[in-house]
Amino acid sequence: MAATVYRPATAPIADAPCEGLVCLELEDGSAYQGYSFGAPKSIAGELVFQTGMVGYPESVTDPSYRGQILVITFPLVGNYGVPSRETVDDLLKDLPAYIESNQIHIAGLVTASYAGEDFSHFLATSSLGTWLKEQGIPAMYGVDTRALTKRIREKGSMLGRMLLQKEDLAVSAPSLGVPGDWKPHFETIEWVNPNEKNLVAEVSIKEPKLYKPDEATALKHPSGRNLRILCLDVGMKYNQLRCFIKRGVEVLVCPWDYDFSKEEYDGLFISNGPGDPQVLNTTVEHISAALQKNNTPIFGICLGHQLLARAAGAKTVKLKFGNRGHNIPCTSMVTGKCHITSQNHGYAVDATTLPTGWQELFINANDGSNEGIMHVDRPHFSVQFHPESTPGPRDTEFLFDVFIQTVAKCTADNTLLQKGVEFPGGTTEENERLHPRVDVKKVLVLGSGGLSIGQAGEFDYSGSQAIKALKEEGIYTVLINPNIATIQTSKGLADKVYFLPVNAEFVRKVIKYEQPDAIYCTFGGQTALSVGIQLKDEFEALGVKVLGTPIDTIITTEDRELFARSMESIGEKCAKSASASTVEEALNAVKDIGYPVIVRAAYALGGLGSGFANNEAELVDLCNKALAASPQVLVERSMKGWKEIEYEVVRDAQDNCITVCNMENFDPLGIHTGDSIVVAPSLTLSDEDYNMLRTTAVNVIRHLGVVGECNIQYALNPFSREYCIIEVNARLSRSSALASKATGYPLAFIAAKLGLGIPLKEIKNTVTKVTCACFEPSLDYVVVKMPRWDLKKFTRVSTQLGSSMKSVGEVMSIGRTFEEAIQKAIRAIDFHNLGFSESKTALMSVDDELQTPSDQRLFAIANAMHAGYTVDRIWELTKIDKWFLNKLKGLSNFAKDMTKLTANDVAGRPDLLLRAKQLGFCDRQLANFWDSNELAVRRMRLEAGITPFVKQIDTVAAEFPAFTNYLYLTYNASEHDVSFEDRGVMVLGSGVYRIGSSVEFDWCSVRAIRTLRESGFKTIMVNYNPETVSTDYDEADKLYFENINLETVLDVYQMEDATGVLGAMGGQTPNNIALPLSRAGVRVLGTSPEMIDSAENRYKFSRMLDRIGVDQPTWKELTSFEEAKAFCQKVSYPVLVRPSYVLSGAAMNTVYSEADLESYLQQAADVSPEHPVVITKYIENAKEIEMDAVAKDGKVVGHFISEHVENAGVHSGDATLILPPQDLEQATIQRIEEATRKIGAALNVTGPFNIQFIAKDNDIKVIECNVRASRSFPFVSKVMGVDLIEMATKAIMGLPFVEYPAIDRPSGGVGVKVPQFSFSRLSGADPVLGVEMASTGEVASFGVDKYEAYLKALMSTGFKVPKKNILLSIGSYKDKKEMLPSVAKLSEMGYKLFATAGTADFLQEHDIPVQFLEVLAKEDDQKSEYSLTQHLANNMIDLYINLPSNNRYRRPANYISKGYQTRRMAVDYQIPLVTNVKNAKILVEAIARYRDMEIGERDYQTSHTPLQLSGQLNFTLQDSLSRPHSFKKAHVLSVEQYTRADLHLLFTVAEEMRLSVQRGNGMDILKGRMLATLFYEPSTRTSASFEAAMKRLGGEVISVATQHSSVQKGETLQDTLRTLACYADAIVLRHPDESCVDVAKKYSPVPVVNAGNGSREHPTQAFLDLFTVREELGTVQGLTFTFVGDLRYGRPVHSLVYLLRHYSGVKVQLVSPKGLELPTDVRQQLVKAGQLLCESETLTPEILGKTDVLYCTRVQKERFTSEAEYEKVKGSYRIDNQTLKHAKSKMAIMHPLPRNEEVAEEVDFDQRAAYFRQMRYGLYCRMALLALVMSG
Repeated sequence: MAATVYRPATAPIADAPCEGLVCLELEDGSAYQGYSFGAPKSIAGELVFQTGMVGYPESVTDPSYRGQILVITFPLVGNYGVPSRETVDDLLKDLPAYIESNQIHIAGLVTASYAGEDFSHFLATSSLGTWLKEQGIPAMYGVDTRALTKRIREKGSMLGRMLLQKEDLAVSAPSLGVPGDWKPHFETIEWVNPNEKNLVAEVSIKEPKLYKPDEATALKHPSGRNLRILCLDVGMKYNQLRCFIKRGVEVLVCPWDYDFSKEEYDGLFISNGPGDPQVLNTTVEHISAALQKNNTPIFGICLGHQLLARAAGAKTVKLKFGNRGHNIPCTSMVTGKCHITSQNHGYAVDATTLPTGWQELFINANDGSNEGIMHVDRPHFSVQFHPESTPGPRDTEFLFDVFIQTVAKCTADNTLLQKGVEFPGGTTEENERLHPRVDVKKVLVLGSGGLSIGQAGEFDYSGSQAIKALKEEGIYTVLINPNIATIQTSKGLADKVYFLPVNAEFVRKVIKYEQPDAIYCTFGGQTALSVGIQLKDEFEALGVKVLGTPIDTIITTEDRELFARSMESIGEKCAKSASASTVEEALNAVKDIGYPVIVRAAYALGGLGSGFANNEAELVDLCNKALAASPQVLVERSMKGWKEIEYEVVRDAQDNCITVCNMENFDPLGIHTGDSIVVAPSLTLSDEDYNMLRTTAVNVIRHLGVVGECNIQYALNPFSREYCIIEVNARLSRSSALASKATGYPLAFIAAKLGLGIPLKEIKNTVTKVTCACFEPSLDYVVVKMPRWDLKKFTRVSTQLGSSMKSVGEVMSIGRTFEEAIQKAIRAIDFHNLGFSESKTALMSVDDELQTPSDQRLFAIANAMHAGYTVDRIWELTKIDKWFLNKLKGLSNFAKDMTKLTANDVAGRPDLLLRAKQLGFCDRQLANFWDSNELAVRRMRLEAGITPFVKQIDTVAAEFPAFTNYLYLTYNASEHDVSFEDRGVMVLGSGVYRIGSSVEFDWCSVRAIRTLRESGFKTIMVNYNPETVSTDYDEADKLYFENINLETVLDVYQMEDATGVLGAMGGQTPNNIALPLSRAGVRVLGTSPEMIDSAENRYKFSRMLDRIGVDQPTWKELTSFEEAKAFCQKVSYPVLVRPSYVLSGAAMNTVYSEADLESYLQQAADVSPEHPVVITKYIENAKEIEMDAVAKDGKVVGHFISEHVENAGVHSGDATLILPPQDLEQATIQRIEEATRKIGAALNVTGPFNIQFIAKDNDIKVIECNVRASRSFPFVSKVMGVDLIEMATKAIMGLPFVEYPAIDRPSGGVGVKVPQFSFSRLSGADPVLGVEMASTGEVASFGVDKYEAYLKALMSTGFKVPKKNILLSIGSYKDKKEMLPSVAKLSEMGYKLFATAGTADFLQEHDIPVQFLEVLAKEDDQKSEYSLTQHLANNMIDLYINLPSNNRYRRPANYISKGYQTRRMAVDYQIPLVTNVKNAKILVEAIARYRDMEIGERDYQTSHTPLQLSGQLNFTLQDSLSRPHSFKKAHVLSVEQYTRADLHLLFTVAEEMRLSVQRGNGMDILKGRMLATLFYEPSTRTSASFEAAMKRLGGEVISVATQHSSVQKGETLQDTLRTLACYADAIVLRHPDESCVDVAKKYSPVPVVNAGNGSREHPTQAFLDLFTVREELGTVQGLTFTFVGDLRYGRPVHSLVYLLRHYSGVKVQLVSPKGLELPTDVRQQLVKAGQLLCESETLTPEILGKTDVLYCTRVQKERFTSEAEYEKVKGSYRIDNQTLKHAKSKMAIMHPLPRNEEVAEEVDFDQRAAYFRQMRYGLYCRMALLALVMSG
């Protein structure tokens, strides 16, 4: 077999000169090519890999690597440059400070990518490449180091040689490498095996040298001299020396072969070093002699350990590939503890050969190999790992103390030389006795409730993990979590789920009811923690043990002052701060700290109630708000601009402690970490920085006594090593979910086990299945997390980012380079984003945006770079590390270069295309640069063989084999990690959590996957949201952590050869790409994407409803204010206005008057033909009803109806839902069911769908229909005990199930779903409900009736039932009247009522006692007892009912009403607020009925019920076909015969035909009928489609080929027609003579269909063209048609132009060469109808820019008198990608076909190309036509 050659796997560094290629050849013949960045020379050596993520300057200078070619598995190298080599060490005087020896020892360096000269670190003085060149060491980047590591792992360490490209042989495209026979292009040298040499002799000191400690700290011998360690240097790292000197001993360093028996010393130390210990016999003999004498303690490290073992008589062996990394777990045989160590060796001690008296001291927790030995009764010991670290963790540095203490003790008492060394930390037995396993049978887990900003899906994910872990341990779990939308509260996870508020009162009740043994408070975010703190003193009495981190630790971490004091006690520093309980205290505190300061509320999640204050006024304002939310505020020094770094730390009960992941915020300190872009692992920290913070993290967590998982955040000064601890979260936090997904290490799962007292080393790594969980993951990729904001959903919200979190969700992306990962993340945030490129959206000035960040900051950086800002300038404004900015600048520059090229330029440059993909550019973005389209770029890419590679996330950087199915795609690689045999079903997830699409869709995805797996299907999950259960790698057979867009889904689908794609479960994200996927050849499972489009396109849907007789509110799309005004007058106000282009504020609005309409359309939105506005009649006081259903082949097989509490007009996502409905009449229900059945059938639904209805006086109308799972599916499934998703999945896959299965729920119970809002996070946002959704989550509870369920659910959102004072402000008279009985009830219950002026007067008139309050002017406001704002600010109000009068559409931001001001105050001061009259009424009734609530069987769910299946329902065409119409038994000769109503009928029947074809149903409408086709001119399409249409309708066809018929003998047309009429029921005729239609009309006794009469007409083509336009664009009205080509002879054009007169607002543009213009009479029709927009001989960008339908025709040779005439014009118009760059993104390109050159083939891949679909629509149209003409 030929050896494999791999081209470079990454893009070359931009703007850097190419230093030539290097080829790395391995012993097995494989060759990896890459780019040179070190010394230009070839070398050979032994190839080894190292899995550490930091520390390359230390590694390359480690003498243990002598003669080895080092492969670094972490892909990014060189980021922080190289520190000065000249700076000398304070301790070691003449040795360098920052590196491990005075030269680089490796033979060569191999990396995946390299930072070039764009390094960033305050200590860096040069790049890595510069230093390597200085020292003559070759290096290469561009190698798939993961693939290389796997090869070394499988075959063992092998020899390699790095061969430099020959200078005289240039390579045309370096990024493509040299394929095939590469050897002639590269130098050649001999192989070298360094292990055969005495490497130690090369690296050891040449003569003895003494190093002395500082006299002040020196340790003394009893005789008064310094304690002396003799160090045998067999390749010593300088840090070993530093570790001794700083501990106060002097060190005599001696050469490797030195006979030290004459020297005076107190302890013998043998250093690390390179090579095979067998070579060093001299050294072994010297050590052996010292062992015999036993005059001093002995300590060995690494090679020193192996030499000590050999001296004692043991043997050493060569390991397969050695241990080289910073995360290797070693268990102490003395204490039983597991330590994380840094290692670098290829040989090991064979423990089975240890002589008597010696025993193992440490063993490797992964592979069981020996890691240390000790003598039983002599002070001799050694370790295989590096306790001096550098690079790596410092956890075992205490061994130097152990050794020095032993030396000091032995000099004082030499009898101790007859004893073994004593190690701190107790014995294994003691430690296990002190920390036994916790014995529990039943555990209560507290969930986090509804998703809100600051506490979203990540807690849901961690809770689910915890329950999985408890179940695995056989423990019965009880969960309290009212979040009904999540998998956590589904059957099959916890044994019992209570849908109740997570608050002290209800948790106490559940504990008494369930009597669990233990409770977990750390998996439910801040909600659960707060409950734990409140109940801390009751748990013992309740018989409940708190698992995991003790509550006192939590209190310490939550109380800022206690925390600061605790940190001080171990010498760690927090930011300078003080706590205050009043504003005065805060003002005093600032005097000591100084501005700027940050103010935070204690006990608050996601930085709630926090902000920056630069002066006293800002401080007072912030303190007022924060003190309303919390009893205490913390004022601390602001370190804006410092780096923010986080570590996730895990600790078990036996004090084993590891850090699982560290993360660096892209944004500097000052933006809440939840609103920051975060990268993992950190990319700009050196080993010293990384491990300084890591060591601190471990010390802090040990000191606090955390058991389980926690997170620690730091601020790090980028210009020094100064750092502060910002906070510790002693619970699973947002970043824990991210860290779990980023590393593949399931933090919550492990934490739950640790809380049971199980030690880390006994838990398996769930990914490798062979190593233990006590290790720190090695990443060989980069992860970027990016927040998603939805601020435009709110009016008046501030978009500035600061210390309080505002994002509603986040995405995570994975790549092998930062560029690849960040571009993926940008695309994941929003479908419209293409990557890092300038954004056209209106931003404020770039400088402002960079300085005061908002949600647009990243785009501002892109715009700044595009505008020419330098990295330095942007850094000054943002303080974002220059390393990141340089990477982004590279992308910006590349994009600029790309826009200068076209697709044709790139077609011959696969290297450019490859480079673009390696930099993370998507096909859509490239298509934009090159004026092409996405699918054309894709095709070019596939032809060049450029496809992504699939890599695994395995936690160990490929060091061990992994059985993981956790995958991502990258272009920066050479091979796949996995094979593709599954042919699984792809399930598309829901993407980023945002308002309107959240955890409920994740529930749907997971339920679908579980159903598929239970049914024996292999599954593939695609999703990119780290907060979800669907992205757990144990949920699906394969998990692709990837974006859900056309390109990625196609890539995965094609690689996996998947059996189909299921998109109906993931909400709108997958629905948006269903049609393009289907058009690209993907098998989309479930309802056909064309039908989905029929439901989503308002025109198509509207027509369908008319067709099936279902009503909907009147609506119209309008293009000017005048039209809008006229429509509103016609339907009457109020109306709902939806602009397509919004300038500010929310998109939809309810408008109550013409004046409001005018100001809204002028101020907030643009109305024009380009930006039409849709206006719908708004029906007031109507009830809104939700229908969730499942159908199979159009037949409904299961459904549930829920009703909204609020009237229609509140977005359904913000509505309160009741199930089963309590107030609906049977008649209404029946009508809704009937309408649902009709819609299901018309759309031929298979799978889930949801319809929203409004009902008023039993009259129902449809608002919208979603052909997919909806937000309410989990709610209805859980309340009714019927899993609709399971049912839908089975229907889609054709599996058996039961239709309408038995409902499983307690009789008489009611479920109520209540929205969870996050207004308190969104400063400035007006907390009123409207047509735009504003809630971030939902909760649900159960009750005897709707009132009990509502109150429990409302309390679950954090609502507090009022104790005494209630404030009322009711706007409209109608609401006052409606509320009166409820207000009277409140008064009777003893509440003290306050009200604003109008409301107070009204209530007093009705004899209800009330105190009047008012919003007063500033100066009066402070003192007055009537001041409403004072009452709010002083927490004197327990409930505020503010019902704004609804005749206000949302006003622009500058208008502040008193109502808005007080509503906002209520939110800021945490006062429960109700703003909807229906909610207020149900709330009052609920409070009146349920002052005290007990819990019972209704509140929980357990166990599981299966589902099964049934029959078929059909709407018929009979009605359409049987009623009288113009087609029946009539000729179809000219378009002039037909009205718009005729067309409507034809198209309605065509829709039905399409349904039957899609269902695969045969039809027998024309059974027994015969059609004759008579063509006097050639035809493929028309003749074939009529034949197909006839046969599909059950009829037969005779086709007469005129060239072989009696026509040849001179038969006339009329005779032929009469003859055929004897055999057939209808004739299709095409004839070159225009007058043939007159003959047909006169002589044919059966209907004749004109299929073209010369160049005059082609009516059936015009019909199918119109049908195509309707299907593609929804409507024909208001469109601009551009006809291009031969308009003189193009008969389809003539017919179509005539039909367009039936549609209003249509404009036509004519483009044709001279001599082929539209015939005068046809042109006249256009002029007369006022439709002619322009005429031209060239197709200009302006004409294209206005075009909605581009209709191309063939210039036909047969129409010309001479060849020369034809040649002159034949190529006049060619539509290609270049032309189309000026066209609209939503338009249709049509062509009656056949084509020659008019439309380039590349356009076929454009989604806008409709000409092949046009043919399919033609079939449906012709079926309809034949059925109408011939049936009956």
